[in-house]
Amino acid sequence: MALTIGDTAPDFEADTTEGRISFHDWIGDSWAVLFSHPKDFTPVCTTELGYMARINPEFERRGVKIIGLSVDPTGAHEDWVRDIEETQGHAPNYPIIGDADFAISKAYGMLGADVSGDPSDRTAADNQTVRNVFVIGPDKKIKLVLVYPMTTGRNFDEVLRVIDSLQLTADHKVSTPVNWVPGEDVIIAGSVSNDQAREIWPDGWEEPKPYIRIVPAPETRVGEGAAAK
Repeated sequence: MALTIGDTAPDFEADTTEGRISFHDWIGDSWAVLFSHPKDFTPVCTTELGYMARINPEFERRGVKIIGLSVDPTGAHEDWVRDIEETQGHAPNYPIIGDADFAISKAYGMLGADVSGDPSDRTAADNQTVRNVFVIGPDKKIKLVLVYPMTTGRNFDEVLRVIDSLQLTADHKVSTPVNWVPGEDVIIAGSVSNDQAREIWPDGWEEPKPYIRIVPAPETRVGEGAAAK
């Protein structure tokens, strides 16, 4: 079954390019991004892994760990890492999970339960559904799921933007409007009554409609609050 927002991210043990991990223990008190790939040595994924290495400091500033997954053994990943560094200018500076038995892809609803056999006998097209991004909170709950086709490279700047929103709204009783970026106005959460809102925002708010109550974004710094939990 496909995982949805609010589900607990399945725990697992697996070999990675940085050694064996137990996933929930590896996340610890951090946030995490798990992004998956259908096969090693695929062109779009090569660009994605290189870009994630380049912007990893931005995730680290937000208290977020990143980890890749590909449906091949870790030995193949190690060869792929050299290609990524050569072609993208950045080698992955985060672990990449080996999922040669498809167990993690199945647990995360990216491959059917009937998939089996030698991963080297399968093409990227056979595994094309293994193209997900999962953002996972410190509580091990899934906060975001993105699914991309093989032909479209993922926008990891958008993942950073969503994490900024997730961490802000986890700490404050607000929501973020369309195309929001840090520093822009936010919306008072619908769960907050007007009486409660007056206590939090004594200067009031802009109200184009009774259900749209706009206030300045709370003053926070990246890496504080929910990002550091």
